Amino acid sequence: MSHVPNELHDEFPDAHERMRTLKQSDAHFARLVDSYHEINRAIHRANAEVEPTSDEIIEQMKKQRLAIKDELAAMIAN
Repeated sequence: MSHVPNELHDEFPDAHERMRTLKQSDAHFARLVDSYHEINRAIHRANAEVEPTSDEIIEQMKKQRLAIKDELAAMIAN
């Protein structure tokens, strides 16, 4: 598992500095980043069949990851 797809630095390639600043200054943003990483890695493990999971659960996790990503994107844009 050397590279996990959909990492935030890949999702927001032009926002590294903004994300670093927000993570240090905004506790909610930092929690969202942690949640994003946690669910993203869970999806990756499920897709790689390291931790077998039902398709329904994977789809729920993907929707949750997208919702977190949307919230992060809005915070980065402001």
